[in-house]
Amino acid sequence: MKDNRLFRILYYILEKGKVTASELADKFEVSVRTIYRDIDSISSAGIPIYALQGKGGGIEIAEDFELSKSLLSENEKQQIMSALQGLDNTAIQHENELLTKLSALFKMKNTSWIEVDFNNWQNSKLYEQTFNDIKSAILSKNIISFTYFSSNEKETSRRVKPVKLLFKSQDWYLYAFCLLRNDFRYFKLSRIKNLEIHTEKFDDNFEDAILKKEMPHENTVHIKVKFDRKVAFRVYDEINGEIIEDDEGNLYAEIEIPNDYNLFNYIFSFGDGAEVLEPKEIRMQIKEMINKMAGKYII
Repeated sequence: MKDNRLFRILYYILEKGKVTASELADKFEVSVRTIYRDIDSISSAGIPIYALQGKGGGIEIAEDFELSKSLLSENEKQQIMSALQGLDNTAIQHENELLTKLSALFKMKNTSWIEVDFNNWQNSKLYEQTFNDIKSAILSKNIISFTYFSSNEKETSRRVKPVKLLFKSQDWYLYAFCLLRNDFRYFKLSRIKNLEIHTEKFDDNFEDAILKKEMPHENTVHIKVKFDRKVAFRVYDEINGEIIEDDEGNLYAEIEIPNDYNLFNYIFSFGDGAEVLEPKEIRMQIKEMINKMAGKYII
């Protein structure tokens, strides 16, 4: 099978289980007649592939067929090993034995050249358990429920169909179909409490679900901020827009940010290293909050 399309058809069928000729034709942008010729070529190579006619029919490969490791190039084997090694810290206990098994199967030395650790410095066991429980629910398609604390100080009970775990901007999020809102939502793992995995399962595969690239906020505000040079390392790490530096090393940036506690928490996280210049009403709110805070520390 020299034609690369034949390999891609083979991998696609192995992933899907059963497909139709028209589906393959659309996927690989060829005619149905060409697909049937390709199926004949794959079959002649000794791979047990079958085309069944009628209702419920389709093209599939025998369940007991195992893809030979020889079909993978040395570069593809190394890419698989590297990807698994980089994701080792997201694995449940003992799952990293897969690296050892694949290393032996591929006859390759497992070179430890990269390490990715998604845990925080506190190494919270509860946080790790939440991650692993959600991962398990996604793979087994179990509905989960939990208490969620949103940024607007509201506490809600949610039942969701978990879809993906997403690592973004230094935090883990659950992307799920929320049965309360009847829509897809992001949930920050650190705000999920009282997680419960139900025996109830769901059939949705969400293959066509588009991962929302932005977490929508109904109310945002555009602020101009001056940062002290001592926090420059954070400014360059966290702000993607234009950053202007003055002669004294102070940095100036404009940020679009949710107009809620996220705004104040973010600004206060810089201590005295950040000053909101505009808008004026945000400056006044920050001043009022600082005064209230100062009132709690009267000695």
